[in-house]
Amino acid sequence: MELNLERIKKAQENIKEVVRKTPMFHTSTFSKKCDCNLYLKCENKQKTGAFKLRGAYNKLVNLTEEEKKRGVIASSAGNHAQGVAYAATSFNVKSTIVMPLTAPQAKVAATKGYGAEVIQAGQVYDECHDKAVEVQKETGATFLEPFNDIDVMAGQGTIALEMLEDLPEADVIVVPIGGGGLISGIAVAAKSIKPSIRIVGVEPEIVPSAKVALEKGKATTVPGAKSLADGISVSTIGDECFKYIQKYVDEVVTISEDEIAHAMFQIMERNKLIVEGSGAAPLAALLAKKIDGIEGKNVIALVSGGNTDIATTAKIIERELVFEKRRIRFEAELQDKAGTLGALISEIGAMGGNVVTVRQNSNWNERGLESADVSLEITVQSEEHGESIIKSLRDKGYVINIKK
Repeated sequence: MELNLERIKKAQENIKEVVRKTPMFHTSTFSKKCDCNLYLKCENKQKTGAFKLRGAYNKLVNLTEEEKKRGVIASSAGNHAQGVAYAATSFNVKSTIVMPLTAPQAKVAATKGYGAEVIQAGQVYDECHDKAVEVQKETGATFLEPFNDIDVMAGQGTIALEMLEDLPEADVIVVPIGGGGLISGIAVAAKSIKPSIRIVGVEPEIVPSAKVALEKGKATTVPGAKSLADGISVSTIGDECFKYIQKYVDEVVTISEDEIAHAMFQIMERNKLIVEGSGAAPLAALLAKKIDGIEGKNVIALVSGGNTDIATTAKIIERELVFEKRRIRFEAELQDKAGTLGALISEIGAMGGNVVTVRQNSNWNERGLESADVSLEITVQSEEHGESIIKSLRDKGYVINIKK
């Protein structure tokens, strides 16, 4: 069985009544930042919050009635889990999903909500995959591969059909790589329609399984690691996927955890999109200037999913505000008497600063009993705005010590 354009078009027919055609839009903000004409294809707006429903549903369509009766089992860090659960429930088929212990609880809860039984095992995808194989042998359920399967790849490839229908003049498509099913489907579809188009894959630098595979000429296992891009933290790409990656993908680049976090924050703030780490990976590579030769080109970045954990998102927001110096921590030396703290807070508010936390230490210090140190955390509009507030406070006689 080979992956080709005909099979991908057939998949599009199979899934059209269930899967949404997701929006794609031009972003002027990121076009300027990335030196290209950038479009975002928003699979975070897909049912289940990610692209995985496409491949999972197409696979279910192609199962025999006997295979459906036995139920299905899958292993996933989250998005394939939800796609399989949703698709299986649509066919009234029992589903069991094995997820890593590190999977975001939002994804675990959503998977259960779509009707699946969830088993958690292992720290990374590869370990939970081994557990799923073990359970499959015990139960006789039909195993649904998350990426290393032609029907799954064909389903994912339908994204490229939509991309080129909406933007035939696209020059480059940037895609996250985990196991390789997504980029395989997209690359085969896009290159079959437009051979000149360039396909670039992006993966975490701490789990560079695709890059290493291309260097060694075969699917190769790399050490597992926990990444913000949990959906693409796969130690070994699929051997079936590798054949298509090797043939159709032009380049693979890697990104750091800081670059992923920065892209998640930027797309949230600028485009009002909640995006998971894997979904932010293509934008991260573009913002970090990891992809050459795109100046003036029409580039599509695939936002593959939006199933991020809210607690993780909150940490990223706080981290980025501190990094951009829009959240400032400092100590102020005050006289320990009524009204001094209120006066300081009023001064900050009058200059447009927002006090987030306050902690007053009235215990004895080297300056004596009548003084107190106050720790404050404030948010400001920009680094320059923060500097002007601190300068103004110092000009008014406050002793301010900035904290890292």
